[in-house]
Amino acid sequence: MDVIEKIGEMQALGEDVISLSLGEPDFPPPPCVKNACIQALNEDFTKYTHSRGMIELREAIAKHYFRRYKVEVHPDQVLVTSGSSQAFFLAFSVLLNPQDEVILSDPHYPCYPNFVKFLDGNPVYVRVKEVDKFQYRVDQVKKKITRKTKAILVTSPSNPTGYLVSDETFEGLAHLKPYLVSDEIYHGLVYEGRERSALEFTDRAFVINGFSKAYSMTGFRLGYVIAPREFVRPMQIIQQNFAISVNPFVQRAGIAALREGAKDQERMRLGFAERRNVALEELNRIGLKTIHEPEGAFYIFVSIKKYTNDSYRFAFDCLQQAKVGITPGIDFGKGGEGYIRISYANSMEKIREGIRRLGGYLTTLQKN
Repeated sequence: MDVIEKIGEMQALGEDVISLSLGEPDFPPPPCVKNACIQALNEDFTKYTHSRGMIELREAIAKHYFRRYKVEVHPDQVLVTSGSSQAFFLAFSVLLNPQDEVILSDPHYPCYPNFVKFLDGNPVYVRVKEVDKFQYRVDQVKKKITRKTKAILVTSPSNPTGYLVSDETFEGLAHLKPYLVSDEIYHGLVYEGRERSALEFTDRAFVINGFSKAYSMTGFRLGYVIAPREFVRPMQIIQQNFAISVNPFVQRAGIAALREGAKDQERMRLGFAERRNVALEELNRIGLKTIHEPEGAFYIFVSIKKYTNDSYRFAFDCLQQAKVGITPGIDFGKGGEGYIRISYANSMEKIREGIRRLGGYLTTLQKN
């Protein structure tokens, strides 16, 4: 966020800054989504809905998971939330007692440990490596499990790396005692291989998903959690007290996305795939190459260890000198130090120019 705020300050002063840091699609949402939202407002569809979410939306989510993953989800297992962040809050609220533990990879999405700590839980980190596509080794996860371990958090495709969790890893994690909390928000944005839902491997899973990434609906704040039945009512009670219900016209937009938005979503996926290929080519040209090519999301996590082990300073120096914003790897945990995250959720022109500028900055470091 420090980098993003500095980018905003520089742009406000008229400086030509290119941001390759933000994890937000630049595509507009599908027309059917906007039309459904506008129609709902024109119909004055603006009152409270069921606290678990409109039944039409929960049914559409259940059908989506059957169609895509061939898993049976009952609409009563779905709770619609104001974005996936609220879904995480609800899931960990019902899972954790004080000092309970959640296993996280290192590096990881920065908000994960904050959800756990806010609810008086303890994040337990498993260092993951680039050679393994920054994914868990099941034997290392086993060593971290104690009587207080309630969940293992898994993300596929991953932020910040864009890598998929393998079927073998999912199988291994599913056979361990703790629940899986599966962040599936980047599903629908995969360019090689196929994303797998945790529900394909176990019913002891909390699946977190939403519409922000695949449908370019970040500001709509629409997410959901699919949970084991015994946890739904406790989560519903929390929802009733802290949120009441999710915006009704936004839920209409979600229904339209699932029922009518497939072609637009595929068009965006193909656009990101093309950008990914260009970004990888340009990074390789300036000497920044990954061991494995990322398979999904819209991120490339690339090593800068031959230049520095201070990614935070690197990011700010790059911003000041090259006028290009990137995300420092340390933001994603100690295991991310020595890396930067490049987002290709930007136009092709800006991706090319931003990486060209980054290459110029690297040349100045080599000379020094």
